[in-house]
Amino acid sequence: MDRVLVDLGKEWLSVADICDYMEVSPFVVTRVLRAGELPAVKMGREWRVARADFEDWLNAQRLAAHLSGGEFADRR
Repeated sequence: MDRVLVDLGKEWLSVADICDYMEVSPFVVTRVLRAGELPAVKMGREWRVARADFEDWLNAQRLAAHLSGGEFADRR
């Protein structure tokens, strides 16, 4: 399985950036962040995720889905 590389032109991603990339709502992203599943920092009321951490998390999710026989939409 090829590694997904997230090329959004910046090193730190906002919740909106991740929502646009994954085509999900802010609620979904903030739930993952609050649960500590995706490494992030909170600056005031804003979350920021390092692009490399998002890539690692995304690829780990794909691998887990692949190993469990689940399907994952490839969003490269």
